[in-house]
Amino acid sequence: MAETARNIGTGTTARAEDLHREYGRGAGAVRALRGASVAFAPGTFTAVMGPSGSGKTTLLHCLAGMDRPTRGSVWWGGMEVSRLPERRLAALRRSRVGFVFQAFNLMPSMTVAQNIELPGRLAGERPDRGRVLDALARVGLAGRERHRPGQLSGGQQQRVAIARALVSRPSLLFADEPTGALDRATGHEILALLRAGVDEDGGTCVMVTHDPVAAGYADRVLLLADGVVVDELDRPTAARVGECLSQLGGGGL
Repeated sequence: MAETARNIGTGTTARAEDLHREYGRGAGAVRALRGASVAFAPGTFTAVMGPSGSGKTTLLHCLAGMDRPTRGSVWWGGMEVSRLPERRLAALRRSRVGFVFQAFNLMPSMTVAQNIELPGRLAGERPDRGRVLDALARVGLAGRERHRPGQLSGGQQQRVAIARALVSRPSLLFADEPTGALDRATGHEILALLRAGVDEDGGTCVMVTHDPVAAGYADRVLLLADGVVVDELDRPTAARVGECLSQLGGGGL
């Protein structure tokens, strides 16, 4: 992707250094992250896993600029984004980051095309219909631009969500349990789309998942426990991931 080539001067698309995130104060404070440090290279697919409460989703949200760390820093390329003013961070996030949620987050009263255009419209940008149609074609939904979400299956709705995330051609794509609400066969189709975005476009995908089979689509797996990265698996297999998760105390969400 163009943004990747132009903006990454350090060999990483994104990284976090000594990331801490606490919610609340005093004795009741919850320490979701306790000094996590990670880095993601261009053209890689990383799965983030760990037991329930390990900090996976908090890490993903901090990396995507959707949450602010209490301490530590988040970098996109050579720019530290964790200290940017909210308005500037939001503008940068729209241009560099795509995010796919488990729950699709589509507007039921809007057409497929309108859902894909919505983030740009909210940013005051004029929709590029050609880019929208291209994004739909890439996820196998050419000709569905006038349908509404209720006319689509769950897997098709997640494809729309992926098209919405890809339409701005981001250098970073984050996915939070993107197959969690789908059956196994449809989940494999969605994972193959995420994998293709990395292999064909040179983008960087970071995915939180509890499923060892889903993690098998990734180039590596980061294992979290108690808010820190405790292990890293290269070229993971479902069996190896499952074994490591069981040693950490479960696959947890």
